[in-house]
Amino acid sequence: MSTARLRVLLLADSVAFHTERFASELRRQGCRVLVASLERGRLHHFHLKRRGPIRALHYLLAVRQVRQLIDRFRPDIINPHFASGYGFVAALARADRSIPIALNLWGSDVLIVPRKSFLHRYKTVRALRDADFVAGDSEYLLSAARRLVALENYSVIPWGIERAALKLRKTTYRYSKPLRVIIPRSHEQVYNNSFILRALTPMLRDDRLRLTFPAFGSLVGKFCREIDALPEHSVHLYEKKARAEFLGFMAEHDVYLSAARSDSSPASLIEAMALGLVPVAADIPGVREWLDRDSGYLYREEDEQGLRDIIGQILSREDLCEQLRRSNLEAVRQRAIFEDNVGEQLRIMRRMIQWGRR
Repeated sequence: MSTARLRVLLLADSVAFHTERFASELRRQGCRVLVASLERGRLHHFHLKRRGPIRALHYLLAVRQVRQLIDRFRPDIINPHFASGYGFVAALARADRSIPIALNLWGSDVLIVPRKSFLHRYKTVRALRDADFVAGDSEYLLSAARRLVALENYSVIPWGIERAALKLRKTTYRYSKPLRVIIPRSHEQVYNNSFILRALTPMLRDDRLRLTFPAFGSLVGKFCREIDALPEHSVHLYEKKARAEFLGFMAEHDVYLSAARSDSSPASLIEAMALGLVPVAADIPGVREWLDRDSGYLYREEDEQGLRDIIGQILSREDLCEQLRRSNLEAVRQRAIFEDNVGEQLRIMRRMIQWGRR
C-alpha cells in the first residue's frame, strides 16, 4: 500500500450521481481517486475512448487503456462499479494480481443482465470470479451474485444518505392537501411509472393527490402523452437537480412511491425513509429488506386497486404514520448513513491491500 493516501482507480459511469457521490466521499476520507469512464458526465474523469460503432464492444476495447492507467497511476486497489461492464474490464486489465479488485454491484448487473445472452452472463461471471471482494446493497442482490459464482468475500453495504441531509427531514407530520406523492424513478420499462399513473388516475380526478415524476428517461415522451388528458397541475415533472437540492425537494412530499419490477435496496427508498416520507412500493424481494408492515406499505405488482387502497389508508390514518416515520429514521441512522458505509468499505479495502502485500 502506498505510504501516503490510498490510491483508488474507480471505474464507473461518470454520468451516474452514485459515482460522483462515491468518488467525492472517498476523497473526503483521504483517498487519492482516479475516475475512468466511457461515459461523458460532468464529473472530472479520465475519458476512456469509445472504439467502433458496436456499443457492446466498448468495454472490451477499453481494456488496453485501463492497463495503461494501472501502469501510470499505480493504484493500491481497483474499484469497478457494475459487474458486466467495468467489472469485466477490470478483470481483463489487471495484470498484477497483487492489486486487489473491490467490485460494487448496482442491481441490474446481476439481476437482469446475465439473462440477456450467453455473452452477458459470461462477462458478469468473469467479473464476479476475478473480484477479491464484492459489495452489494442488499442480501437479495448478493444472493443473486452467489447463484452465479461461489463468492468468498462479500458484504451487504447500502448506499445510504448523507448525515447532513437528515436536517432536511420534515419537522411536521401534517399531510399536504392534496397529498403530495413523489415517484423519483426515471421513465424506464423496469420502473413501471405508467402503471402508477393508470392506478391513481381516479384519485387524481378527485383532486386527492398530486404526483411528482422525473422529466427524464427513455420513455418520458410516451409518459407525457399519457398525462395530457389528466387535470391540470395533477402531475408535475421535475428536471435533474443537484444532490442537496433534490433531497430538499423530496422532503417537501408526503409519500414515496415505487412500482419497480426489479430492484435491489433502492437508494431513493432509504432517502425517503430518512426524510420522513411514508414509503410505498411494489412487493419485490430487494425492497422487502427495508420495507414491511412496520416501516411502510407493500402492494402486489400490477394491482391497481391494491395501490389505491393503500393510498386511501394513508389519507385516513389519524396518527399520520408518525411512529412509522420515527422508527424509519432510526433504522437509517443505524444502517444507512452514507459516510459510515463508505468508511466500512474503505476499511475492507485496506485489509485486502495489507493482506495482499504480505
